[in-house]
Amino acid sequence: MPMPWTYRHASKEWRAFLDGVKERMSLESDNMAYTAVDAVLQVFRRRLNTQEGLEFASVLPSVLRAIFVNNWDVTEPRAEFYDREKLVSEVKAVRVNHNLTPDNAIEATAWAVRRTTNRRDFERVLAKLPAEVRDFWQVDVADPAELEQRII
Repeated sequence: MPMPWTYRHASKEWRAFLDGVKERMSLESDNMAYTAVDAVLQVFRRRLNTQEGLEFASVLPSVLRAIFVNNWDVTEPRAEFYDREKLVSEVKAVRVNHNLTPDNAIEATAWAVRRTTNRRDFERVLAKLPAEVRDFWQVDVADPAELEQRII
């Protein structure tokens, strides 16, 4: 079996993802973008059980997959999904002293994730998860082609 594309090109894939997030969030640095994305992933994974989280992570690009599972305490109780405003507040509270995350952090992260994942695989995993999960990763765009996976 050949090496998976996401492992062979992890740095290029991550760079493209991070650049997209920075632009979409109007952030100036890689650190700011990383902090926002990490916070979004932490807030999201708190709402999954371990199996759901691993299934979700399995369709992410390799660096995002690593960030998603990094320091995950799977013994924590599962959190409820709230309205978007409360979720964004929770995202902004992660590493609050170093967090300049904008209000569109969840949408911008979802936008960039969708552009770096295989749509069929991503949708297959989302379809197995609760409706709130699908809502979390929903992105509304005028042109659906904007969300198609980018080949680097």
